[in-house]
Amino acid sequence: MTNQGCPLETSHCSHALIFLASLFLLLLSACSVAPVHNALPEEVADQVTVSGFSKDIRFWADELPANSETLVMKRLEDYRQANQDYYTKFHTYPPLHYLAISGGAYDGAFGAGFLYGWSKTGARPDFEIVTGVSTGALIAPLVFIGPQYDEIVKKLFTSTNSDAIFMTSVWNVLDGVTGGLAISDSTPLANKIEEVITPHIMAEIAREHQKGKRLFIGTTNIEAQRGMIWDIGAIATSGNPKALSLIHQVLLASASIPGAFLPVFIDVEAGGKHYSEIHVDGGVTSQVFIYPLKLRRSVIDQFAMSHLERYLYIIRNSKIEPEYKILQPGFFGLTRRSLETLTKYHGLGDLYRIYLGSQRDGIDYNLTYIPASFKAESTELFDPVYMKKLFKVGYKLSQKPDIWIKKPPGLDYLPETDTP
Repeated sequence: MTNQGCPLETSHCSHALIFLASLFLLLLSACSVAPVHNALPEEVADQVTVSGFSKDIRFWADELPANSETLVMKRLEDYRQANQDYYTKFHTYPPLHYLAISGGAYDGAFGAGFLYGWSKTGARPDFEIVTGVSTGALIAPLVFIGPQYDEIVKKLFTSTNSDAIFMTSVWNVLDGVTGGLAISDSTPLANKIEEVITPHIMAEIAREHQKGKRLFIGTTNIEAQRGMIWDIGAIATSGNPKALSLIHQVLLASASIPGAFLPVFIDVEAGGKHYSEIHVDGGVTSQVFIYPLKLRRSVIDQFAMSHLERYLYIIRNSKIEPEYKILQPGFFGLTRRSLETLTKYHGLGDLYRIYLGSQRDGIDYNLTYIPASFKAESTELFDPVYMKKLFKVGYKLSQKPDIWIKKPPGLDYLPETDTP
């Protein structure tokens, strides 16, 4: 009986298939062309500016710029002047409210639902600082400019499916594993960001920035192995015709999971020469942040002397408690589970660091996260059915009277037990 279709159990045919597959992958690798990257030399990394913009549109996530004390003093003075009538009436200044929204991919539906519900209670404050990473970077600009944009946030996190975020095919995967930059094409996500962050939205961000409020988005400069914080309001008020395009780039970079999505190449210059930086998901360096914890003593003292009450609210778009899950052993299953676990504990570490910083700086710490009781599972990377359920969980949680946790889990004393 003759072999039909060269069955794999035929050893000669198997060897031929392996040879042809290896040859195909080798040829594909040779054809994979990465974008031209003129890397920035390390010795000029602190002198660099984004082409056409001033240096004040961004700073490293692990330290404030050298003139931070002067900037803080000016902002505090501007705040006192802007609220002089309040002080005359109450003999104190109104408190400052900060909001930090974490990464979490499709689990951003929790934060979206929580913020939507918080607005409905009428208790959601006007935030002086809003920060976002990854999926949080997509929520933060709309929260920053006000609750009137909550419906856009709701739609974004209850009706978006995977096709609206990325495209993938066997060609994308093969390209990614043979010398390319990613296993999928994030053009749909880039288009979605452009659809949501319009010139009108940028103008609204600029308006809030001019009131003294700040919108910070985190990315990771992967070559420097450092987080970068972008002052989106400073970009919006720069007057540069490329401002909106740069904002789009920053938001895309903040949500670009390395290897899964393409990185974002940002044009920079130093010493009259042009280079490019590679920026990826801000969650690589911080799952959530509020400001660099490496502060000069003088900056901390400026806030202490101002006697302003400050409140920090953190929305962690993830569960924090460990979850038991039976696996079928395999490369993809083990890899995915390992990355989920790594991200969980990386995010938990961020919560501890921020807590320590808030205690040092006299800031009231408030945390919320996805409850362990939520057991639904997503059937795809962005599953609208799953996200609608999670949106409702966030909404319902925001309606409870005691919605905030005052410290990260694990910091309470264990109950005493009898010694045998």
